[in-house]
Amino acid sequence: MNHKQLRDFSTTPRVVSISAVAILVGTGGVTAAYFLLHLIQLATNLAYFGRFSFETSDLAASPLGAWAVLVPAGGALAIGLMARFGSEKIRGHGIPEAIETILLGRSRISAKVAVLKPLSSAISIGTGGPFGAEGPIIMTGGAVGSLIAQGLPVSDSERKALLVAGASAGMTAVFGTPIAAIMLAVELLLFEWSPRSFIPVAVAAITAAVERNALHMPAPIFPFTGDMPISFVALGGWMLIGILAGLLSGLLTQLVYAFEDAFAKLPIHWMWWPMLGGLVVGLGGLIEPHALGVGYDNIAAMLRGDMAVQGALLLLVVKAIIWSVALGSGTSGGVLAPLLIMGGATGAALAGFLPNASPGFWPLLAMAATMGGTMRSPLTATFFAVELTGNTHVLLPLITACGAAHAVTVLLMSRSILTEKIARRGHHIVREYSIDPFALARVSEVMTIDVQSVPGTMTLHAAAALLTDPETKHPSFPVVDADNRVLGMIDPPSILRWRRAGKHRKALLSELLAGAKMTLAYPDEYLAGLADRMSQANVAHLPVVSRDDGRLVGYMGWKDMMRMRINLQAQDQQRSRLLGKS
Repeated sequence: MNHKQLRDFSTTPRVVSISAVAILVGTGGVTAAYFLLHLIQLATNLAYFGRFSFETSDLAASPLGAWAVLVPAGGALAIGLMARFGSEKIRGHGIPEAIETILLGRSRISAKVAVLKPLSSAISIGTGGPFGAEGPIIMTGGAVGSLIAQGLPVSDSERKALLVAGASAGMTAVFGTPIAAIMLAVELLLFEWSPRSFIPVAVAAITAAVERNALHMPAPIFPFTGDMPISFVALGGWMLIGILAGLLSGLLTQLVYAFEDAFAKLPIHWMWWPMLGGLVVGLGGLIEPHALGVGYDNIAAMLRGDMAVQGALLLLVVKAIIWSVALGSGTSGGVLAPLLIMGGATGAALAGFLPNASPGFWPLLAMAATMGGTMRSPLTATFFAVELTGNTHVLLPLITACGAAHAVTVLLMSRSILTEKIARRGHHIVREYSIDPFALARVSEVMTIDVQSVPGTMTLHAAAALLTDPETKHPSFPVVDADNRVLGMIDPPSILRWRRAGKHRKALLSELLAGAKMTLAYPDEYLAGLADRMSQANVAHLPVVSRDDGRLVGYMGWKDMMRMRINLQAQDQQRSRLLGKS
């Protein structure tokens, strides 16, 4: 085998062309995010203050009073109508829809979704919906990338890379977190780890970060300089807040789908569900106005240490209820910002019972851990918190808390808040990445060495008798000459083909196989390449020959490959018994 022909990655120079397109996609993602954020502000001013303005407004200062309870219901009704008569894909928080499009829809998003998703999200959040803009902008940015890719001669994998590039650019534009956006792509959206996808995504995110800075959008958006000295006591606190955040993640996920199941039992069309959820949001807003909208002011207050325990608990309870009800009703909105707020409120409420640290330190850890646990993306959550605050000194506490939360949710829940929705539509998603064992195992490790072969001097009649004999256990046999060199393979279809062609029953196999095209296997080649060649040749069994002299040394079939996989699983189970019952 010529090892110089093998490469760590299969990426070709075409990735340069796709990365050039990713620059355009990144610009499109920034543009979409810019307009979405301004649409949200416009919708808020129109709905709560009756003015045409793009200024940031405080919902608690609305002059509507108790009538404000109807605003979220009105906005949700509009979304229900848009979903019914426009596109049902605008329902939900965007990320599951993006995943489903990538894995099942060949990364094709329609222009209708690209327009309706940001519009519906702006109406939902602007009228008080307790959501963030990141889910919708991920879907919208992805739609921009997909639409651009659909106008170009690209493959499905390249279209996927450009879709995810647009999603990462949109997230970067909203939060100023390019590294976290890239990590989100790797942990959640790409379902692969290769330069052909990573490089375009990185290019788009970096482009978005630079253009965002040119637009004078703030970064970091929540500056935080707090820290905590490293110690064993501190380590215990980091792990504890991570475990509690993981439990909160599980509870929130269960709440969302419990309400979704409850809405599904109503004897009315799903178009009306968001309006009912909007009424609950409006009532919650009367109790705690700060639970409405994106709530970025809540995050800033927590990181400053300005939120009292009672206020944090009230915000946590109200936000959790109205968010899970609204999301379960099928309205449009994101999950990321609400998870930060609910996690931060948990950290603020528990700060007095945890080891002493800088104000805002425990809310920050709880924010990131709740996000990481709920989305099953601990690295994304860690870097997201660092980039949001501009504080690299909290990397160790953050990864500790996020890792603990991730462990809790993985062990307690079969699916995340993102994949559960996809599973309910009949699709199972596996989020574990590993090297294909076929890429590591060689033919010599699994081939059958004790090979039954037939001589080239055997007649066609004798070969037919052999293959039809009830005592014959194999479906095919290698045909060899006097020096044990392979002449070809015989099986029942080949015998039947020769018979139909009128070949004489006393014709020798060596004559019948003369000049025939052969597919051979070699002991030193990897199973991954062999499996591809067997599929292309449409054969299930192959003779294995020496590269030196062409002599038969083994026999390879699909059953041998499957046995190798079973053996690896058995070895893994055997090792696991060392620490307990498998």
